[in-house]
Amino acid sequence: MNDKLRKVILAEKDLPTSWYNIAADFKTPLPAPLNPLTKKPVGPADLAPLFPAECIKQEVSAERYIEIPEEVQDKLKLYRPVPLFRALELEKALDTPARIYYKYEGLSPSGSHKSNTAIAQAFYNKKEGTKRIATETGAGQWGSALCLAGALFGLEIKVYMVKVSYNQKPLRRLLMETWGGKVVASPSPDTEYGRAVLAKDPQCEGSLGMAISEAVADALQRDDTKYSLGSVLNHVILHQTIIGLETQKQLEICGEQADIVIACHGGGSNFGGFASPFIGEKLRSGARTRCIAIEPFSCPSLTKGKYAYDFGDTAGMTPIMMMHTLGHDYMPPGIHAGGLRYHGSAPLVSHMLKEGLIEARAVHQKESFDAAVLFAKTEGFLPAPESSHAIRGAIDEALQCQKAGEQKTIVFNLTGHGYFDMAAYEKYLNGRLEDHEYPAEAIAKSLAKLPAV
Repeated sequence: MNDKLRKVILAEKDLPTSWYNIAADFKTPLPAPLNPLTKKPVGPADLAPLFPAECIKQEVSAERYIEIPEEVQDKLKLYRPVPLFRALELEKALDTPARIYYKYEGLSPSGSHKSNTAIAQAFYNKKEGTKRIATETGAGQWGSALCLAGALFGLEIKVYMVKVSYNQKPLRRLLMETWGGKVVASPSPDTEYGRAVLAKDPQCEGSLGMAISEAVADALQRDDTKYSLGSVLNHVILHQTIIGLETQKQLEICGEQADIVIACHGGGSNFGGFASPFIGEKLRSGARTRCIAIEPFSCPSLTKGKYAYDFGDTAGMTPIMMMHTLGHDYMPPGIHAGGLRYHGSAPLVSHMLKEGLIEARAVHQKESFDAAVLFAKTEGFLPAPESSHAIRGAIDEALQCQKAGEQKTIVFNLTGHGYFDMAAYEKYLNGRLEDHEYPAEAIAKSLAKLPAV
């Protein structure tokens, strides 16, 4: 271990050539997603109208490693492998004996980790003859990534962007449009479901669940269109394991073993992708690494949600999946971490929590921005509001090490940059950023509408 080492950069030849599928190592299998009408397990025929065949195969695969196609590797090499940084200046500011590392995913062209799965999904769609993809996006990171991937593979992309983020983050919309994407605020007048929501509430700020409903409806009504999701599903988390696999190689170069692994949590793709390779080690060899998911206090699916079957969208158009959920009807407050405003957690991540493989913690908006600004002042990079939750978690663990005098190795995933989020930072710096109370009544009302299984 070199205490003066600031970053570890892998060569292109070190890019992982296979994704890791944690489902192969679970002691108990995942509960199957169900058809909402028949309540029977979903089969490939149920998913074929929405997804390319290869993604469906990956969704149900029990293979431990799945090869990354060479065409996908070539596109990933636009920005991967990405560095692992040692947060030496942050460690000094905290006066902690802990060693803090962070994987910085903000170096992708789209500015976040979302490109890792967008490129793979665009490739599989292109290979099967898809001409157009419909999707949703919260804060815009996923929409940006898919529009980039669409430009790389010659696909038309339609993005339903949650209205609160559409208004908060106009530069994200412009980035998507620069890459050729067509972006509308959701709920929108472009789908029957969107029009119905607007008829009831013309000022509705939207949610990821609503935007998913619109994108799914769009895909189902056109033969040339498939649907693409940026989080939650097994194949999405599979593609994101490239983050954790690279990080393990880099820690080995440093002579380090991770004691604590941390990532923010919304739908679960970045946490699942980052933590899965470490959890796989726990399952296979008994490693004692703690893996902690940090979520918003106002949208606490893991810490306050119910483990139950629920829809992935608000309109009830998707299969029902076993997950930690606040209820598909839940409308989260309009926090600036728009990518974390989702009512449920990925079935894979939910299973990890149920099996005791991970921990979950919720933090307020202002305390996450406190952490983000300290990080920016010490490490230089301005984090996305979503990533600030992971930074908050890492700082809290480092401060615990200070109190206990323990020299632990903490590794967190910095999912993206915050340079399109300056309006949120302006509110924080001027004292106008608000915390939201835990919406117990709204969540209870939403949970009462869970589908009967």
